Amino acid sequence: MGRKFFVGGNWKCNGTTEEVKKIVGTLNEAQVPGEDVVEVVVSPPYVFLPFVKSLLRSDFHVAAQNAWVRKGGAYTGEISAEMLVNLDIPWVILGHSERRQLLNETNEFVGDKVAYALSLGRKVIACIGETLEQREAGTTIAVVAEQTKAIADKVSNWDNVVLAYEPVWAIGTGKVASPAQAQEVHAALRKWVHDNVGAEVAASVRIIYGGSVNGGNSKELASQPDIDGFLVGGASLKPEFIDIINSATVKKN
Repeated sequence: MGRKFFVGGNWKCNGTTEEVKKIVGTLNEAQVPGEDVVEVVVSPPYVFLPFVKSLLRSDFHVAAQNAWVRKGGAYTGEISAEMLVNLDIPWVILGHSERRQLLNETNEFVGDKVAYALSLGRKVIACIGETLEQREAGTTIAVVAEQTKAIADKVSNWDNVVLAYEPVWAIGTGKVASPAQAQEVHAALRKWVHDNVGAEVAASVRIIYGGSVNGGNSKELASQPDIDGFLVGGASLKPEFIDIINSATVKKN
């Protein structure tokens, strides 16, 4: 089974109502391959989710940027997966390195979050990735394997999971993992899934790359055999996001 190319746009903590309208307008007019070729998901801040959903073209979907680890209740400032169900938001990004680093989300906590969101029928973009210190120490593969294991320990069905490999040193820094560096980690991750989860999941799970992806480097990255798409940060707020979506055609050829 071919893995459908996946492009996610993480808007992070950016945007005003006017800016959001403009971004969605650009997306709605874009000429991109059909849903049979590429799956596109955009992730605006929570306050704009229903607004974006109401304006966005029907072949693109929306994702939340986070969700609480269990049922809602006395958790001031948190948003529960139940609310995402209620608002019909199909996707959620979990375990982003900014949350792991700034808010001290542990591997186990992220694994619990992924399992809980999946149990409520949400689809999850689960993020993993090493810091610069870890890469320089040569522990990249061990780090991402450990992060993936914490998810695998809690998840039995991977149908609604997309793994996003985002080297922390490449996020928002302008530094990009070379296509060969990214492919090396993606291949190692797929092998880990093969050996520890199963051959079928390894063949079907999409492993996408994030970390300073832009219109200029997306085609070369997309041509790597184990890169199944992108999680795009800053560039997802710009018209070049459309070029990144269009890099999906590299796989078709």
